[in-house]
Amino acid sequence: MAAEASESEPALQELMREAEISLLECKVCFEKFGHRQQRRPRNLSCGHVVCLACVAALAHPRTLALECPFCRRACRGCDTSDCLPVLHLIELLGSALRQSPVAHRATPSTPGALTCHHTFGGWGTLVNPTGLALCPKTGRVVVVHDGRRRVKIFDYGGGCAHQFGEKGDAAQDIRYPVDVTITNDCHVVVTDAGDRSIKVFDFFGQIKLVIGSQFSLPWGVETTPQNGIVVTDAEAGSLHLLDVDFAEGVLRRTEELQAHLCSPRGVAVSWLTGAIAVLEHPLALGTGVCSTRVKVFSSSMQLVGQVDTFGLSLYFPSKITASAVTFDHQGNVIVADTSGPAIFCLGKPEEFPVLKPMVTHGLSHPVALTFTKENSLLVLDTASHSIKVYKVDWG
Repeated sequence: MAAEASESEPALQELMREAEISLLECKVCFEKFGHRQQRRPRNLSCGHVVCLACVAALAHPRTLALECPFCRRACRGCDTSDCLPVLHLIELLGSALRQSPVAHRATPSTPGALTCHHTFGGWGTLVNPTGLALCPKTGRVVVVHDGRRRVKIFDYGGGCAHQFGEKGDAAQDIRYPVDVTITNDCHVVVTDAGDRSIKVFDFFGQIKLVIGSQFSLPWGVETTPQNGIVVTDAEAGSLHLLDVDFAEGVLRRTEELQAHLCSPRGVAVSWLTGAIAVLEHPLALGTGVCSTRVKVFSSSMQLVGQVDTFGLSLYFPSKITASAVTFDHQGNVIVADTSGPAIFCLGKPEEFPVLKPMVTHGLSHPVALTFTKENSLLVLDTASHSIKVYKVDWG
């Protein structure tokens, strides 16, 4: 009996974590639902649930009309009601959540642990974001998403400083942004899957260059220390280096760095070593199931390390599905996992894999990662339409 209880404990912990993240949190303001007046879960007439504070914030002050932030249906703030199933669930799980390891990890006391210090964005400000980058000169955060203006620039405090990139079919418009990077001289480079092009803007949103017809499906994009641009082509299975004169808006040269990759998407460059990490999505033979694989190449494009979903399963009890990759300032490979969801450090490429969980709580569907100069970790969570800022807690 004791053995059975110990075996079921991880499953119970996983269930508690999923309930806390998916059911007991307002997906507009990211605050936990509760019995306090402002945090009580309220049913909208469309069936979606938000906290009372968000109902008050979204409703028109005179007519009380509001638009559901999820399905965009018209509702009335005075027609909302308490969501009794969520309130009952809070009562049932309250003591267990307070005692669970998940709740403990949310406020770790171990010095050196990563904790979420700040969250910004949210539904309406961001809509299904896909890419994240940090301006090396200004420290501003750039996100591409599915809003009317596709590129949104935030100051580090989370305020919207600027936005551009109209949704449309013109050459300078952005149809379906996938990823974004910021060059050393503050140009914004976006991969657009809608017309299969790469678009370069200055930091104020003026179009400088459109690179089309050379790629089957450009996906991940990143800046090198030498101010070059590396881009993956998910359909052609290749990795390219672009040499661009950004001031003049001229593409000088394109070099294919790697071919025969399996649906490469995410890409990252280490500013310490010049190594390049590529995130592949190969199909498992005979199953049609897509797995993930991280490959790391040296600055001379020699393969120095790789690990896939199966290899990681030998080191970690749960399936890991990598959705994003980056390097930290020490040259370690960091990946986002959508199955957990979580953030993991894989160690240095020559040591693959040294699997170390970094963030195991508070994420829904992380799709992009980057580090600031101060070593804070920025995580783009597309399910909550937000950027989450993690810092090392030395308390």
